[in-house]
Amino acid sequence: MAKKIKAACLPDIQKATPKTPVIGVFAPCDPRIDDASRKRAQNIIAMVADTISGQVVLPDKTPVPVVYSSVLVDSEAQADVVAQQFREAGVNILVCAPDTWAFPQLTTISLLQQFPKDTPINITCGNSGPKPGVVYAHALSGAISQYGKMVHLNVGNWADTGMKPVMTKPTATALIDWCYAAVTAAALKGRRVMVFGHDSMGMETALAHILPTRNTFGVEITRLDMKLLADMLKKGAYSKKELKALRGWIDKSIGKRLELKTEADSKRFDTSLAMYLINRDLMADLNAVGGGFMSQLEWGSDSRGLPLPVADAMESMFNSSFDHNGPKAPQPYATEADVQGLLTMLFMTYLSGGNPPLFMDFRKVWEGWEIKALAKKIGVKVNAKADYIKKGLVDGDNSGSASFDWAGKPGTSVKQLMSRISMPLADEGYFPGGGNSVTFMTPAGVEGIAGRMAYSSLNDKFSLIWDEAYSTSVPAKLAKAMCNLTTPTWPHTFVVPKYASMLEYKQYAPANHFHMTWDLPVSRLQYWMDLTGVISSTPWAARPSFVEGTDRPLPLIYHLNGGESAFKGL
Repeated sequence: MAKKIKAACLPDIQKATPKTPVIGVFAPCDPRIDDASRKRAQNIIAMVADTISGQVVLPDKTPVPVVYSSVLVDSEAQADVVAQQFREAGVNILVCAPDTWAFPQLTTISLLQQFPKDTPINITCGNSGPKPGVVYAHALSGAISQYGKMVHLNVGNWADTGMKPVMTKPTATALIDWCYAAVTAAALKGRRVMVFGHDSMGMETALAHILPTRNTFGVEITRLDMKLLADMLKKGAYSKKELKALRGWIDKSIGKRLELKTEADSKRFDTSLAMYLINRDLMADLNAVGGGFMSQLEWGSDSRGLPLPVADAMESMFNSSFDHNGPKAPQPYATEADVQGLLTMLFMTYLSGGNPPLFMDFRKVWEGWEIKALAKKIGVKVNAKADYIKKGLVDGDNSGSASFDWAGKPGTSVKQLMSRISMPLADEGYFPGGGNSVTFMTPAGVEGIAGRMAYSSLNDKFSLIWDEAYSTSVPAKLAKAMCNLTTPTWPHTFVVPKYASMLEYKQYAPANHFHMTWDLPVSRLQYWMDLTGVISSTPWAARPSFVEGTDRPLPLIYHLNGGESAFKGL
Protein backbone atom coordinates (compact mmCIF):
# COMPACT_ATOMS: atom_id res chain seq x y z
CA MET A 1 0.00 0.00 0.00
CA ALA A 2 1.33 3.44 -0.99
CA LYS A 3 2.42 5.77 1.77
CA LYS A 4 -0.29 8.27 2.63
CA ILE A 5 0.75 11.85 1.88
CA LYS A 6 -1.35 14.80 2.95
CA ALA A 7 -2.51 17.02 0.12
CA ALA A 8 -1.31 20.62 0.07
CA CYS A 9 -3.86 23.39 0.55
CA LEU A 10 -3.15 26.41 -1.63
CA PRO A 11 -3.16 29.88 -0.06
CA ASP A 12 -6.30 31.98 -0.48
CA ILE A 13 -6.47 34.63 -3.20
CA GLN A 14 -8.75 37.61 -2.62
CA LYS A 15 -8.97 38.69 -6.27
CA ALA A 16 -7.94 36.70 -9.32
CA THR A 17 -5.57 38.23 -11.84
CA PRO A 18 -6.23 37.08 -15.41
CA LYS A 19 -3.29 35.32 -17.04
CA THR A 20 -1.06 37.48 -19.21
CA PRO A 21 0.41 35.81 -22.31
CA VAL A 22 4.15 35.25 -22.29
CA ILE A 23 6.24 35.01 -25.47
CA GLY A 24 9.18 32.57 -25.38
CA VAL A 25 12.06 32.83 -27.88
CA PHE A 26 14.46 29.94 -28.52
CA ALA A 27 16.65 28.48 -31.25
CA PRO A 28 17.71 25.03 -32.37
CA CYS A 29 21.31 24.38 -33.35
CA ASP A 30 23.56 21.85 -35.01
CA PRO A 31 25.74 20.21 -32.32
CA ARG A 32 28.54 19.67 -34.88
CA ILE A 33 29.35 23.31 -35.58
CA ASP A 34 32.08 25.55 -34.15
CA ASP A 35 31.79 27.50 -30.91
CA ALA A 36 31.70 30.91 -32.63
CA SER A 37 28.65 29.90 -34.68
CA ARG A 38 26.93 28.61 -31.55
CA LYS A 39 27.64 31.88 -29.76
CA ARG A 40 26.24 33.80 -32.73
CA ALA A 41 23.09 31.66 -32.55
CA GLN A 42 22.69 32.54 -28.86
CA ASN A 43 23.19 36.23 -29.63
CA ILE A 44 20.44 36.03 -32.27
CA ILE A 45 18.01 34.55 -29.74
CA ALA A 46 18.58 37.57 -27.48
CA MET A 47 18.35 39.96 -30.44
CA VAL A 48 14.99 38.54 -31.53
CA ALA A 49 13.62 38.65 -27.98
CA ASP A 50 14.79 42.24 -27.49
CA THR A 51 13.20 43.22 -30.81
CA ILE A 52 9.80 42.06 -29.55
CA SER A 53 10.12 43.19 -25.94
CA GLY A 54 8.13 46.33 -25.17
CA GLN A 55 6.68 46.47 -28.70
CA VAL A 56 3.59 44.34 -28.04
CA VAL A 57 1.11 45.68 -25.50
CA LEU A 58 -2.30 44.79 -24.11
CA PRO A 59 -5.20 47.28 -24.40
CA ASP A 60 -4.23 48.88 -21.08
CA LYS A 61 -0.72 49.41 -22.57
CA THR A 62 0.87 46.78 -20.34
CA PRO A 63 3.82 45.28 -22.26
CA VAL A 64 3.52 41.56 -22.93
CA PRO A 65 6.39 39.71 -21.19
CA VAL A 66 9.08 38.27 -23.45
CA VAL A 67 11.55 35.66 -22.23
CA TYR A 68 14.23 33.64 -23.98
CA SER A 69 16.42 30.65 -23.36
CA SER A 70 20.12 30.70 -24.20
CA VAL A 71 20.09 26.91 -24.22
CA LEU A 72 20.53 25.85 -27.85
CA VAL A 73 18.20 22.98 -28.71
CA ASP A 74 20.54 20.40 -30.28
CA SER A 75 18.38 17.37 -29.52
CA GLU A 76 15.60 16.00 -27.33
CA ALA A 77 17.47 16.58 -24.06
CA GLN A 78 17.79 20.33 -24.67
CA ALA A 79 14.19 20.45 -25.93
CA ASP A 80 13.10 19.12 -22.54
CA VAL A 81 15.21 21.72 -20.73
CA VAL A 82 13.83 24.65 -22.71
CA ALA A 83 10.28 23.33 -22.44
CA GLN A 84 10.62 23.23 -18.66
CA GLN A 85 12.13 26.73 -18.57
CA PHE A 86 9.23 28.02 -20.64
CA ARG A 87 6.58 26.22 -18.59
CA GLU A 88 7.96 27.70 -15.39
CA ALA A 89 7.94 31.17 -17.00
CA GLY A 90 4.32 30.76 -18.13
CA VAL A 91 5.18 30.81 -21.85
CA ASN A 92 2.21 30.12 -24.14
CA ILE A 93 3.49 31.68 -27.40
CA LEU A 94 6.62 30.35 -29.15
CA VAL A 95 9.08 32.08 -31.47
CA CYS A 96 11.80 29.96 -33.06
CA ALA A 97 14.83 31.89 -34.38
CA PRO A 98 17.18 29.47 -36.18
CA ASP A 99 20.52 30.55 -37.62
CA THR A 100 21.93 27.11 -38.37
CA TRP A 101 20.78 23.82 -39.78
CA ALA A 102 19.44 21.36 -37.19
CA PHE A 103 17.22 18.29 -37.12
CA PRO A 104 13.52 19.31 -36.89
CA GLN A 105 12.05 16.29 -35.09
CA LEU A 106 14.87 16.15 -32.56
CA THR A 107 14.68 19.85 -31.78
CA THR A 108 11.68 22.15 -32.22
CA ILE A 109 9.11 19.41 -32.75
CA SER A 110 10.24 17.68 -29.56
CA LEU A 111 9.80 20.98 -27.72
CA LEU A 112 6.52 21.87 -29.39
CA GLN A 113 4.90 18.56 -28.46
CA GLN A 114 5.21 19.50 -24.79
CA PHE A 115 2.78 22.42 -25.25
CA PRO A 116 -0.96 22.44 -25.99
CA LYS A 117 -1.90 21.82 -29.62
CA ASP A 118 -3.20 25.37 -30.12
CA THR A 119 0.03 27.05 -28.95
CA PRO A 120 0.97 29.69 -31.57
CA ILE A 121 4.39 29.21 -33.13
CA ASN A 122 6.39 31.48 -35.42
CA ILE A 123 9.65 30.76 -37.21
CA THR A 124 11.68 33.92 -37.89
CA CYS A 125 15.06 33.66 -39.55
CA GLY A 126 17.51 35.61 -41.67
CA ASN A 127 18.10 34.50 -45.24
CA SER A 128 21.41 33.13 -44.06
CA GLY A 129 23.87 31.22 -46.21
CA PRO A 130 26.83 30.08 -44.08
CA LYS A 131 25.20 27.63 -41.66
CA PRO A 132 21.92 27.88 -43.17
CA GLY A 133 19.16 28.60 -40.68
CA VAL A 134 16.78 29.32 -43.54
CA VAL A 135 17.10 25.72 -44.74
CA TYR A 136 16.15 24.51 -41.28
CA ALA A 137 13.23 26.97 -41.22
CA HIS A 138 11.79 25.51 -44.43
CA ALA A 139 12.29 21.95 -43.18
CA LEU A 140 10.60 22.75 -39.88
CA SER A 141 7.73 24.68 -41.46
CA GLY A 142 7.06 21.80 -43.83
CA ALA A 143 7.20 19.21 -41.08
CA ILE A 144 4.80 21.05 -38.77
CA SER A 145 2.42 21.83 -41.63
CA GLN A 146 2.34 18.18 -42.74
CA TYR A 147 1.04 17.02 -39.39
CA GLY A 148 -1.75 19.60 -39.54
CA LYS A 149 -0.61 22.36 -37.20
CA MET A 150 -0.62 26.05 -38.15
CA VAL A 151 2.84 27.63 -38.24
CA HIS A 152 3.88 31.01 -39.63
CA LEU A 153 7.21 31.41 -41.40
CA ASN A 154 8.91 34.82 -41.48
CA VAL A 155 11.96 34.58 -43.75
CA GLY A 156 13.50 37.98 -43.20
CA ASN A 157 16.97 39.42 -43.16
CA TRP A 158 19.94 40.00 -40.90
CA ALA A 159 23.64 39.85 -41.70
CA ASP A 160 25.00 36.46 -42.83
CA THR A 161 28.16 37.00 -40.82
CA GLY A 162 29.23 38.72 -37.61
CA MET A 163 28.58 37.91 -33.99
CA LYS A 164 25.82 40.45 -33.39
CA PRO A 165 23.61 40.83 -36.46
CA VAL A 166 20.64 43.20 -36.37
CA MET A 167 17.20 42.35 -37.70
CA THR A 168 15.93 44.56 -40.53
CA LYS A 169 12.87 46.72 -39.92
CA PRO A 170 10.52 44.79 -42.30
CA THR A 171 11.51 41.52 -40.60
CA ALA A 172 10.79 43.03 -37.19
CA THR A 173 7.46 44.49 -38.33
CA ALA A 174 6.28 41.12 -39.62
CA LEU A 175 7.31 39.43 -36.36
CA ILE A 176 5.66 42.05 -34.14
CA ASP A 177 2.44 41.90 -36.17
CA TRP A 178 2.38 38.13 -35.73
CA CYS A 179 3.01 38.51 -31.99
CA TYR A 180 -0.01 40.83 -31.68
CA ALA A 181 -2.15 38.19 -33.39
CA ALA A 182 -0.82 35.43 -31.15
CA VAL A 183 -1.30 37.54 -28.02
CA THR A 184 -4.87 38.38 -29.00
CA ALA A 185 -5.70 34.71 -29.56
CA ALA A 186 -4.01 33.61 -26.33
CA ALA A 187 -5.00 36.49 -24.05
CA LEU A 188 -8.74 36.11 -24.66
CA LYS A 189 -8.92 32.38 -24.00
CA GLY A 190 -10.81 31.95 -20.75
CA ARG A 191 -11.87 35.59 -20.61
CA ARG A 192 -15.49 36.73 -20.64
CA VAL A 193 -17.80 39.44 -21.83
CA MET A 194 -20.88 40.60 -19.91
CA VAL A 195 -24.08 41.16 -21.86
CA PHE A 196 -27.38 42.50 -20.52
CA GLY A 197 -30.51 41.19 -22.22
CA HIS A 198 -31.14 38.84 -25.12
CA ASP A 199 -31.08 39.38 -28.90
CA SER A 200 -32.23 42.95 -29.14
CA MET A 201 -34.73 43.93 -31.83
CA GLY A 202 -34.80 40.36 -33.13
CA MET A 203 -31.46 40.82 -34.92
CA GLU A 204 -30.38 37.26 -35.72
CA THR A 205 -27.01 38.66 -36.82
CA ALA A 206 -26.43 39.87 -33.28
CA LEU A 207 -27.09 36.58 -31.48
CA ALA A 208 -24.82 35.34 -28.72
CA HIS A 209 -23.58 32.09 -30.28
CA ILE A 210 -22.50 30.64 -26.95
CA LEU A 211 -20.99 27.31 -28.00
CA PRO A 212 -19.25 28.44 -31.22
CA THR A 213 -17.79 31.46 -29.40
CA ARG A 214 -16.48 29.22 -26.63
CA ASN A 215 -15.12 26.59 -29.01
CA THR A 216 -13.54 29.00 -31.49
CA PHE A 217 -12.13 31.74 -29.28
CA GLY A 218 -12.32 30.42 -25.71
CA VAL A 219 -14.42 33.47 -24.81
CA GLU A 220 -17.30 33.08 -22.34
CA ILE A 221 -20.49 35.15 -22.55
CA THR A 222 -21.97 36.03 -19.18
CA ARG A 223 -25.65 36.80 -19.78
CA LEU A 224 -27.49 38.98 -17.28
CA ASP A 225 -31.14 39.97 -17.19
CA MET A 226 -31.87 43.68 -17.46
CA LYS A 227 -34.04 43.43 -14.35
CA LEU A 228 -30.81 43.27 -12.34
CA LEU A 229 -29.69 46.61 -13.74
CA ALA A 230 -33.12 48.16 -13.19
CA ASP A 231 -33.10 46.91 -9.60
CA MET A 232 -29.60 48.22 -8.94
CA LEU A 233 -30.58 51.63 -10.30
CA LYS A 234 -33.63 51.67 -8.04
CA LYS A 235 -31.56 50.63 -5.03
CA GLY A 236 -28.91 53.24 -5.80
CA ALA A 237 -26.20 50.56 -5.97
CA TYR A 238 -23.46 52.96 -7.01
CA SER A 239 -21.32 55.67 -5.44
CA LYS A 240 -23.33 58.88 -5.18
CA LYS A 241 -20.08 60.77 -4.74
CA GLU A 242 -18.64 59.37 -7.95
CA LEU A 243 -21.88 60.03 -9.82
CA LYS A 244 -21.61 63.67 -8.79
CA ALA A 245 -18.01 63.78 -10.02
CA LEU A 246 -18.94 62.13 -13.33
CA ARG A 247 -21.81 64.56 -13.89
CA GLY A 248 -19.53 67.46 -13.00
CA TRP A 249 -17.00 66.30 -15.59
CA ILE A 250 -19.69 66.09 -18.27
CA ASP A 251 -21.09 69.51 -17.32
CA LYS A 252 -17.63 71.06 -17.53
CA SER A 253 -16.61 69.28 -20.74
CA ILE A 254 -19.88 69.52 -22.67
CA GLY A 255 -21.51 72.58 -21.09
CA LYS A 256 -24.54 73.88 -22.96
CA ARG A 257 -24.14 71.18 -25.62
CA LEU A 258 -25.75 68.85 -23.06
CA GLU A 259 -29.41 69.44 -23.86
CA LEU A 260 -31.62 69.41 -20.78
CA LYS A 261 -34.96 71.20 -20.91
CA THR A 262 -36.35 70.20 -17.53
CA GLU A 263 -35.26 68.92 -14.14
CA ALA A 264 -36.73 65.56 -15.18
CA ASP A 265 -34.34 65.52 -18.15
CA SER A 266 -31.43 66.13 -15.80
CA LYS A 267 -32.47 63.26 -13.53
CA ARG A 268 -32.83 60.93 -16.50
CA PHE A 269 -29.35 61.85 -17.65
CA ASP A 270 -27.99 61.11 -14.18
CA THR A 271 -29.65 57.71 -14.42
CA SER A 272 -27.76 57.09 -17.68
CA LEU A 273 -24.48 57.98 -15.95
CA ALA A 274 -25.33 55.75 -12.99
CA MET A 275 -25.79 52.91 -15.49
CA TYR A 276 -22.16 53.37 -16.50
CA LEU A 277 -20.92 53.13 -12.93
CA ILE A 278 -23.01 50.04 -12.16
CA ASN A 279 -21.98 48.26 -15.37
CA ARG A 280 -18.32 49.18 -14.88
CA ASP A 281 -18.30 47.72 -11.36
CA LEU A 282 -20.13 44.55 -12.41
CA MET A 283 -17.67 44.04 -15.25
CA ALA A 284 -14.75 44.57 -12.90
CA ASP A 285 -16.16 41.97 -10.48
CA LEU A 286 -16.38 39.51 -13.36
CA ASN A 287 -12.97 40.41 -14.85
CA ALA A 288 -14.91 41.03 -18.08
CA VAL A 289 -13.06 42.39 -21.10
CA GLY A 290 -16.13 43.79 -22.86
CA GLY A 291 -19.89 44.08 -22.68
CA GLY A 292 -23.16 44.84 -24.34
CA PHE A 293 -26.61 46.16 -23.54
CA MET A 294 -29.90 45.29 -25.17
CA SER A 295 -31.80 48.59 -24.80
CA GLN A 296 -34.45 48.22 -27.51
CA LEU A 297 -37.13 47.25 -27.13
CA GLU A 298 -37.78 46.28 -23.50
CA TRP A 299 -35.51 48.77 -21.73
CA GLY A 300 -36.25 52.09 -23.33
CA SER A 301 -38.86 51.70 -26.06
CA ASP A 302 -41.72 49.40 -25.05
CA SER A 303 -44.56 51.56 -23.72
CA ARG A 304 -46.27 48.49 -22.25
CA GLY A 305 -43.66 48.70 -19.52
CA LEU A 306 -41.89 51.62 -17.89
CA PRO A 307 -39.33 52.84 -20.47
CA LEU A 308 -35.97 53.79 -18.95
CA PRO A 309 -33.29 56.23 -20.23
CA VAL A 310 -31.04 55.36 -23.16
CA ALA A 311 -27.58 53.93 -22.59
CA ASP A 312 -25.72 56.02 -25.21
CA ALA A 313 -23.44 57.91 -22.83
CA MET A 314 -22.59 54.71 -20.98
CA GLU A 315 -21.75 52.84 -24.16
CA SER A 316 -19.61 55.68 -25.52
CA MET A 317 -17.59 55.90 -22.31
CA PHE A 318 -16.82 52.18 -22.29
CA ASN A 319 -15.48 52.36 -25.84
CA SER A 320 -13.40 55.46 -25.13
CA SER A 321 -9.81 55.67 -23.93
CA PHE A 322 -10.76 58.00 -21.07
CA ASP A 323 -13.55 58.94 -18.70
CA HIS A 324 -13.98 61.24 -15.70
CA ASN A 325 -11.14 59.44 -13.90
CA GLY A 326 -8.63 60.03 -16.72
CA PRO A 327 -7.00 57.65 -19.22
CA LYS A 328 -8.22 54.05 -19.31
CA ALA A 329 -8.22 51.07 -21.65
CA PRO A 330 -11.17 51.00 -24.05
CA GLN A 331 -13.60 48.23 -23.09
CA PRO A 332 -15.43 47.23 -26.26
CA TYR A 333 -19.14 47.64 -25.63
CA ALA A 334 -21.97 46.85 -28.03
CA THR A 335 -25.27 48.63 -28.25
CA GLU A 336 -28.37 46.49 -28.77
CA ALA A 337 -26.60 43.47 -27.23
CA ASP A 338 -24.92 42.89 -30.59
CA VAL A 339 -22.54 40.13 -29.54
CA GLN A 340 -21.00 39.59 -32.97
CA GLY A 341 -20.37 43.33 -33.12
CA LEU A 342 -18.84 43.12 -29.64
CA LEU A 343 -16.52 40.30 -30.72
CA THR A 344 -15.46 42.26 -33.81
CA MET A 345 -14.53 45.28 -31.69
CA LEU A 346 -12.93 43.16 -28.96
CA PHE A 347 -10.51 41.38 -31.29
CA MET A 348 -9.65 44.55 -33.22
CA THR A 349 -8.98 46.44 -29.98
CA TYR A 350 -6.54 43.76 -28.81
CA LEU A 351 -4.89 43.50 -32.23
CA SER A 352 -4.31 47.25 -32.33
CA GLY A 353 -2.84 47.39 -28.83
CA GLY A 354 -5.82 49.19 -27.33
CA ASN A 355 -7.09 51.57 -30.00
CA PRO A 356 -10.71 52.65 -29.49
CA PRO A 357 -13.38 50.84 -31.54
CA LEU A 358 -16.19 52.52 -33.46
CA PHE A 359 -19.67 50.99 -33.52
CA MET A 360 -21.84 52.18 -36.42
CA ASP A 361 -25.02 51.41 -38.26
CA PHE A 362 -24.31 50.47 -41.85
CA ARG A 363 -26.66 53.32 -42.52
CA LYS A 364 -26.75 55.11 -45.86
CA VAL A 365 -24.41 54.15 -48.66
CA TRP A 366 -23.86 57.17 -50.87
CA GLU A 367 -22.72 56.62 -54.43
CA GLY A 368 -20.87 59.53 -55.97
CA TRP A 369 -23.70 60.52 -58.28
CA GLU A 370 -26.12 60.73 -55.33
CA ILE A 371 -23.82 63.10 -53.45
CA LYS A 372 -23.34 65.18 -56.59
CA ALA A 373 -27.12 65.40 -57.10
CA LEU A 374 -27.73 66.47 -53.49
CA ALA A 375 -24.96 69.06 -53.68
CA LYS A 376 -26.49 70.54 -56.82
CA LYS A 377 -29.93 70.61 -55.20
CA ILE A 378 -28.73 72.64 -52.19
CA GLY A 379 -26.31 74.82 -54.15
CA VAL A 380 -22.96 73.41 -52.98
CA LYS A 381 -20.07 73.21 -55.42
CA VAL A 382 -18.08 69.96 -55.19
CA ASN A 383 -14.76 68.87 -56.63
CA ALA A 384 -15.38 66.24 -59.31
CA LYS A 385 -12.09 64.56 -58.31
CA ALA A 386 -12.97 64.34 -54.62
CA ASP A 387 -13.01 60.83 -53.15
CA TYR A 388 -16.64 61.12 -52.11
CA ILE A 389 -17.60 61.85 -55.74
CA LYS A 390 -15.31 59.33 -57.43
CA LYS A 391 -15.78 56.57 -54.86
CA GLY A 392 -18.78 57.42 -52.67
CA LEU A 393 -19.01 56.87 -48.92
CA VAL A 394 -20.95 55.21 -46.12
CA ASP A 395 -22.57 57.41 -43.49
CA GLY A 396 -21.82 55.34 -40.38
CA ASP A 397 -23.97 56.42 -37.45
CA ASN A 398 -25.69 54.78 -34.51
CA SER A 399 -27.42 56.01 -31.37
CA GLY A 400 -24.96 54.25 -29.06
CA SER A 401 -21.42 52.93 -28.66
CA ALA A 402 -19.60 55.72 -30.49
CA SER A 403 -16.22 56.14 -28.81
CA PHE A 404 -15.52 59.77 -27.83
CA ASP A 405 -12.05 59.32 -29.38
CA TRP A 406 -13.57 59.25 -32.85
CA ALA A 407 -14.52 62.93 -32.55
CA GLY A 408 -10.90 63.58 -33.57
CA LYS A 409 -7.83 61.99 -35.08
CA PRO A 410 -5.47 59.74 -33.09
CA GLY A 411 -3.56 61.85 -30.59
CA THR A 412 -6.22 64.55 -30.19
CA SER A 413 -6.39 65.78 -26.59
CA VAL A 414 -9.34 64.92 -24.36
CA LYS A 415 -10.21 68.58 -24.04
CA GLN A 416 -10.37 69.00 -27.82
CA LEU A 417 -12.38 65.81 -28.26
CA MET A 418 -14.96 66.77 -25.68
CA SER A 419 -15.29 70.26 -27.19
CA ARG A 420 -16.53 68.62 -30.41
CA ILE A 421 -19.17 66.43 -28.76
CA SER A 422 -22.79 67.29 -28.10
CA MET A 423 -25.43 65.37 -26.17
CA PRO A 424 -28.91 66.22 -27.51
CA LEU A 425 -32.07 64.73 -26.07
CA ALA A 426 -32.90 61.32 -27.52
CA ASP A 427 -35.70 60.98 -30.04
CA GLU A 428 -38.87 60.58 -27.94
CA GLY A 429 -40.59 58.59 -30.67
CA TYR A 430 -38.00 55.83 -30.67
CA PHE A 431 -36.89 56.23 -27.05
CA PRO A 432 -39.83 57.25 -24.82
CA GLY A 433 -37.66 56.48 -21.79
CA GLY A 434 -35.71 59.64 -22.61
CA GLY A 435 -32.09 60.37 -21.94
CA ASN A 436 -29.43 61.87 -24.18
CA SER A 437 -27.73 60.79 -27.38
CA VAL A 438 -24.07 61.44 -28.21
CA THR A 439 -23.17 63.22 -31.44
CA PHE A 440 -20.10 64.44 -33.32
CA MET A 441 -18.57 64.33 -36.80
CA THR A 442 -15.39 62.32 -37.28
CA PRO A 443 -12.75 64.36 -39.16
CA ALA A 444 -11.23 63.18 -42.43
CA GLY A 445 -8.02 61.17 -42.53
CA VAL A 446 -8.55 58.49 -39.86
CA GLU A 447 -7.25 55.24 -41.38
CA GLY A 448 -7.87 51.70 -40.25
CA ILE A 449 -9.86 48.57 -40.94
CA ALA A 450 -13.64 48.48 -41.18
CA GLY A 451 -15.40 45.16 -40.95
CA ARG A 452 -17.88 42.88 -39.33
CA MET A 453 -17.87 39.31 -38.03
CA ALA A 454 -20.58 36.86 -38.97
CA TYR A 455 -21.45 33.24 -38.14
CA SER A 456 -22.84 30.44 -40.30
CA SER A 457 -24.59 27.37 -38.92
CA LEU A 458 -23.83 25.47 -42.14
CA ASN A 459 -20.08 25.31 -41.54
CA ASP A 460 -20.05 26.25 -37.83
CA LYS A 461 -17.51 28.96 -38.66
CA PHE A 462 -17.09 32.63 -37.96
CA SER A 463 -16.07 34.87 -40.84
CA LEU A 464 -14.92 38.46 -41.09
CA ILE A 465 -15.91 40.68 -44.01
CA TRP A 466 -13.39 43.51 -44.02
CA ASP A 467 -11.60 46.17 -46.01
CA GLU A 468 -9.06 48.87 -45.36
CA ALA A 469 -10.88 52.17 -44.98
CA TYR A 470 -10.52 55.80 -44.00
CA SER A 471 -12.76 58.67 -42.93
CA THR A 472 -13.47 61.54 -45.31
CA SER A 473 -15.29 64.87 -45.14
CA VAL A 474 -17.54 66.90 -47.43
CA PRO A 475 -18.36 70.64 -47.41
CA ALA A 476 -20.12 71.63 -44.17
CA LYS A 477 -23.46 72.52 -45.74
CA LEU A 478 -23.49 69.29 -47.72
CA ALA A 479 -22.52 67.27 -44.62
CA LYS A 480 -25.42 68.76 -42.69
CA ALA A 481 -27.85 67.87 -45.47
CA MET A 482 -26.51 64.31 -45.63
CA CYS A 483 -26.73 63.85 -41.85
CA ASN A 484 -30.26 65.25 -41.84
CA LEU A 485 -31.26 62.47 -44.23
CA THR A 486 -30.32 59.91 -41.58
CA THR A 487 -30.31 60.95 -37.89
CA PRO A 488 -28.60 64.29 -37.23
CA THR A 489 -28.46 63.79 -33.45
CA TRP A 490 -26.22 60.73 -33.69
CA PRO A 491 -22.44 60.51 -34.31
CA HIS A 492 -21.43 60.42 -37.97
CA THR A 493 -18.33 58.98 -39.62
CA PHE A 494 -18.10 59.17 -43.40
CA VAL A 495 -16.29 55.92 -44.29
CA VAL A 496 -14.58 55.24 -47.62
CA PRO A 497 -13.45 51.63 -48.23
CA LYS A 498 -10.19 51.16 -50.10
CA TYR A 499 -11.19 48.35 -52.46
CA ALA A 500 -14.94 47.79 -52.17
CA SER A 501 -17.18 49.59 -54.60
CA MET A 502 -20.34 51.09 -53.18
CA LEU A 503 -22.36 48.47 -55.08
CA GLU A 504 -20.34 45.68 -53.47
CA TYR A 505 -20.49 47.33 -50.06
CA LYS A 506 -24.27 47.56 -50.24
CA GLN A 507 -24.69 43.93 -51.22
CA TYR A 508 -22.19 42.16 -48.97
CA ALA A 509 -22.77 43.73 -45.56
CA PRO A 510 -23.31 40.76 -43.20
CA ALA A 511 -25.42 42.80 -40.77
CA ASN A 512 -26.85 46.25 -40.15
CA HIS A 513 -23.86 47.21 -37.98
CA PHE A 514 -20.18 47.50 -38.86
CA HIS A 515 -17.09 48.54 -36.94
CA MET A 516 -13.80 50.30 -37.44
CA THR A 517 -10.50 50.48 -35.55
CA TRP A 518 -7.72 52.84 -36.49
CA ASP A 519 -4.02 52.03 -37.06
CA LEU A 520 -4.63 48.28 -37.35
CA PRO A 521 -2.21 46.64 -39.83
CA VAL A 522 -3.82 44.21 -42.27
CA SER A 523 -1.24 41.51 -41.60
CA ARG A 524 -2.10 41.42 -37.89
CA LEU A 525 -5.72 40.78 -38.70
CA GLN A 526 -4.80 38.06 -41.18
CA TYR A 527 -2.39 36.33 -38.77
CA TRP A 528 -5.14 36.32 -36.14
CA MET A 529 -7.66 34.80 -38.56
CA ASP A 530 -5.08 32.10 -39.35
CA LEU A 531 -4.65 31.30 -35.65
CA THR A 532 -8.37 31.22 -34.86
CA GLY A 533 -9.77 29.69 -38.04
CA VAL A 534 -11.92 32.73 -38.85
CA ILE A 535 -12.73 32.88 -42.57
CA SER A 536 -11.31 36.00 -44.22
CA SER A 537 -13.80 37.48 -46.67
CA THR A 538 -12.82 40.30 -49.02
CA PRO A 539 -15.28 39.93 -51.91
CA TRP A 540 -14.09 43.10 -53.63
CA ALA A 541 -13.30 42.78 -57.34
CA ALA A 542 -10.60 45.45 -57.11
CA ARG A 543 -8.60 43.76 -54.34
CA PRO A 544 -5.70 41.55 -55.47
CA SER A 545 -5.43 38.14 -53.84
CA PHE A 546 -2.08 39.20 -52.36
CA VAL A 547 -0.81 42.72 -51.71
CA GLU A 548 2.93 42.59 -51.02
CA GLY A 549 3.97 44.80 -48.13
CA THR A 550 0.44 44.76 -46.73
CA ASP A 551 -0.73 41.14 -46.54
CA ARG A 552 1.05 38.43 -44.64
CA PRO A 553 2.30 35.52 -46.78
CA LEU A 554 -0.16 32.62 -46.83
CA PRO A 555 0.89 29.87 -44.43
CA LEU A 556 2.24 26.75 -46.14
CA ILE A 557 -0.51 24.62 -44.60
CA TYR A 558 -3.08 26.37 -46.79
CA HIS A 559 -1.23 25.44 -49.96
CA LEU A 560 -0.97 21.82 -48.81
CA ASN A 561 -4.73 21.60 -48.28
CA GLY A 562 -6.29 23.27 -51.29
CA GLY A 563 -6.30 26.87 -50.09
CA GLU A 564 -7.25 28.94 -47.04
CA SER A 565 -10.99 28.26 -47.10
CA ALA A 566 -10.50 24.55 -47.77
CA PHE A 567 -8.10 24.22 -44.83
CA LYS A 568 -10.34 26.14 -42.45
CA GLY A 569 -13.24 23.92 -43.49
CA LEU A 570 -11.22 20.91 -42.31
